[in-house]
Order: sequence, then structure tokens, then C-alpha cells
Amino acid sequence: MIIAIASGKGGTGKTTLAVNLAQTYKEPLQLLDCDVEEPNLHLFLPAGAIEEEVITVPIPVVDETLCDGCRACSAFCEYNAIIVPKQVALVFPELCHSCGGCMLVCPQRAIKERDQRIGVIRRSRTGNIQLIQGLIDVGVSAVPPLIHAVKKGVNPALPILIDAPPGTSCPVVTSVRGADYVILVTEPTPFGLHDLTLAVDMVRSLGLSFGVVVNRMGIGDDRVQEFCRREKIELLLEIPDDRRIAEAYSRGQMACEAVPELRSRLAALRERLETLAAHAAGRRP
Repeated sequence: MIIAIASGKGGTGKTTLAVNLAQTYKEPLQLLDCDVEEPNLHLFLPAGAIEEEVITVPIPVVDETLCDGCRACSAFCEYNAIIVPKQVALVFPELCHSCGGCMLVCPQRAIKERDQRIGVIRRSRTGNIQLIQGLIDVGVSAVPPLIHAVKKGVNPALPILIDAPPGTSCPVVTSVRGADYVILVTEPTPFGLHDLTLAVDMVRSLGLSFGVVVNRMGIGDDRVQEFCRREKIELLLEIPDDRRIAEAYSRGQMACEAVPELRSRLAALRERLETLAAHAAGRRP
């Protein structure tokens, strides 16, 4: 079972929900932090030994002694990562998507590939929770390859929770793709509703089953709930705006410890998710 937790905007409580939902599992599970530009699940899960793996991607390198400036490589590349301004091809690594096409179409075989580091994956364990998180290197814009690497190391025999990046861009799509079910976390405000509609469009375009959790109930109005009724979206849980939760978060503590009644509600949510995910997986072609 793979459950992804996403949101149309940052600051809705997505990470809080992910780490506290993980606490309701008694069996081993894997928790993936795919917000590789700013991972923070480790702040709530003090761990012992941490395994670290360097992640690289192949980047083209041009042999100037063989390149004749034919421009076959630049004509092939849709991302303008390789151009021929004069007589020799010039590579822009930050634009490269590592498809290898330029190397294949080069008639002079003047292009090879070298590995370029983009970040690291860190694995640690706290109790029954195995945390796998990616951390992108400063200045690197190729986020999806690192997210792919985070997801590649999972054990499909275990329950998997994915904490996706905020928003609806490529890193989010990469994180939620392949999930059995997606939780969209929002807040009852005009901004929350606006960005929820974008997230709904995203998961629907991917053909994923999903539901909504409304966090900080009491700070806004009921337009999110009305939107869910109108769009026939299941409202999975409403979490009240509780100062105890905010204080626990600021200290790096679990919300379900500060608000004990929240644990039982999250346990009920977990059971509902297991049913929904199994049903969604059964409908896949």
C-alpha cells in the first residue's frame, strides 16, 4: 500500500499529518520524505545510525577533437541543454535531463557521459519507522531524478507513506505517481481552497484516487467543504486549529502526543485509507 500526502501549497500541515499518521502503525513501514529541497521529517524522528548514499545522473561531455559542429545533438535536445554556437557543441548541465539522446545521435561519437552528483539519500530507523529522505545539493535544479532515487529504494511488501513537496509542479507529480491513494491537505481559507483546486486537477489528470484532509478547522469558513461536496470528493478528516499542535510542532514533537484524542482519529483514518487504497489498487488495469 502506497499513500502519498500532498498539498497545493506549503504550510497546510502536510508533514505534520504524515509523521503523525506514521505513528499509528504498529507494524514496520517506510516513510519517504520526497520534499528533497527542504526535508524535515527527521526533525520529528530522532534516529541512531544514518546510512547515506550519493546520487548521480549522467551528463554529456563533448570531445572537442571529434566534434565537427554538425548540430545533430542540439537539434535533438528539447531542453536546449546542448548547443553549437560555433564549431564545437557546448553543454549546459543544469538543463540536461540525462536522456542520453545527444550521445546516440552524434555521428562522430564525440559525446560521452560522466556521472554528476545531485544530492544524497539518507536512511534511518526510529522504532518501526524506516525513514528514507532525499537532500538535493545546493544549486542543483534536477529534483525529479533524486525523488525517483528515493522511491526506488522502497520495499513494496511494507506500507509506504510519501510526504510530497508542496505545490503541483514536476517534483510533486514525480512523488505521487504510482500511489494507491493520495491525501490532499488543505486549510479552510481562500488561499487553501484556490490551491486545493489546482491539486485536485493534478491528481485527476494522473488518474489517482484521492481524498481531502482539512487542517486548522476554525480559522476560516466552509467553502472547502462545499467544494468537496460539489466535486464529490471524500472529506477524510478535519483537524481543529489547536494551539497545542502548533506548540508541539515548534518543539519537534508529535501532535498526537500533545493532543491525545488526535491519535484515535488518525488511527481511524489509517483504517479508512487501507480500504480506499485496496479498492483503488483493485481498479487498476
